[in-house]
Amino acid sequence: MLDPTLLRQNPAELATRLRETRGFELDASALESLESERKQIQVRTQELQNLRNTRSKAIGQAKSKGEDVSALMAEVAGFGEELKASEIRLEDIRAKIEAVALGIPNIPHESVPRGQDEAHNAEQHRWGTPRTFDFPVKDHVELGARNGWLDGDTAAKLSGARFTVLRGPLARLHRALAQFMLDLHTGEHGYQENNVPLLVNADSMRGTGQLPKFEEDLFATTVGDGEHAHKRYLIPTSEVPLTNIVRDEIVEADTLPLRMTAHSMCFRAEAGSHGRDTRGMIRQHQFEKVELVSITKPDESYEEHERMTRCAEVVLEKLGLPYRRMLLCTGDMGFAATKTFDLEVWLPSQDTYREISSCSNCESFQARRMQARWRNPATGKPELAHTLNGSGVAVGRALIAVMENYQNADGSITVPDVLRPYMGGVDRIA
Repeated sequence: MLDPTLLRQNPAELATRLRETRGFELDASALESLESERKQIQVRTQELQNLRNTRSKAIGQAKSKGEDVSALMAEVAGFGEELKASEIRLEDIRAKIEAVALGIPNIPHESVPRGQDEAHNAEQHRWGTPRTFDFPVKDHVELGARNGWLDGDTAAKLSGARFTVLRGPLARLHRALAQFMLDLHTGEHGYQENNVPLLVNADSMRGTGQLPKFEEDLFATTVGDGEHAHKRYLIPTSEVPLTNIVRDEIVEADTLPLRMTAHSMCFRAEAGSHGRDTRGMIRQHQFEKVELVSITKPDESYEEHERMTRCAEVVLEKLGLPYRRMLLCTGDMGFAATKTFDLEVWLPSQDTYREISSCSNCESFQARRMQARWRNPATGKPELAHTLNGSGVAVGRALIAVMENYQNADGSITVPDVLRPYMGGVDRIA
C-alpha cells in the first residue's frame, strides 16, 4: 500500500505517474471527492464527540450537586443519533478509500526503465555459454516421457490439466535440487530455514498484496457453512507466510536484516495465462520453489536486493546453467514491487532464455499493509521496514533446465556435479 499522504495531497499527480509508469488508471476525481467527504464528516464527528464529552461531564457535575439534569440529558440524546450515524458514515468512507488504496500498485524506483511489457526489459549481464549439441535436442517432456518419469496423463486423470507426476530418478533429481538450494542458502548465504503453512488466512494474502486484486488467481478452501464458514488460501509462494511472520510486529534493529528461506509447494490458478505453456512443467497449478525473503532497514534494502539476486545467481552457476539477468521495466513488474530483477535460464529446446527467478524490492509497500515495523535506535520509535522476496530458485524449472542442458544423445541425463551427493553418487540417469 502506498503512503496515504500521496493519495491525499495530490491524487491527480499520482494518477499521472501511475498511468505513465504502470499503465494503471486511478480515478483521481473520485478519490478527491471521497477525501473531501471524509474530512467534512471527520470534523463533524469530532465536534459531536467533544459535545458528548463536555455534556457528559456537565451531567456528572450537576448530579453531584443534586441539580436537575433532564435538559442536559435531552440535549445529549438530541445529537447522540447524529453522532452514531456520523461515525458509521466515516467508517464507510474510510473503508472505500482503503479499498481504492489496496488496488493501487507500487510506484517504480527511479532506476527502473519505462515500458509496457517484457520487450522493454533491460538485460544486465549474462553468465555461461549455451551448449552446442551434435544431435537433435529433445525438450523436457520427451526426455521425461521415455521411461514414464514425467507423466502428465496420469496427473490429468488424478487432478486435471497442468499437473505432473514425477517418478523414479527424475523425482529424486527434483528432490535433490530443492535440498541443494536449501543447503546453499542456509550454509553459504546465511538464510534461516523455515517450514511454513501452505494454507493462510485472508490477512496474510492481503499483507503481501495478493488480495484483494488477484483473488481469481488463487486457490481457496472453505470449511463450515454460513456465518461459521472459514476461508483459507493455498499459498502461491512461501513469500506470503514468510513475509507475514513480521506482520503486526516491531523488529529490533540489531536483528536486521532478517533473512529467511523455505522450500514449499506453491499453488496458482494462473487464470490470466491464456493457455500459454500448457505442455509439460513450465506453467503448472502446483509446483515447488525455494523462496528467499529479507526484512531490512529502509536504507539497506537496495544493497540487500542486489545480494539476494546474487544468491539466486549462484544457484544457477553452481548447476552450470547459462542464464541472463534482466531488469524489468515498469509495465512488467509485479504489483507490490518497486524494482525487480528476473533471472532467465537457457532452455535448449526453445532456443531462448526463460524466467526461473524473480527478485523484488517492495520497499515499504507490503510493510504498510502488514504494519511490519522496526525500531529505529536513533529515535527510539517504530518505523516501517522494507521487504524483499525472490526465488532461489523455482525447483521445477531448474529440473527442466538441468534435463535439457545435460541431456545426452541416448536420452540419458548427466547429473550436475553439485547434485551427485544428493543422488547417492549417481552421475547419470537413464
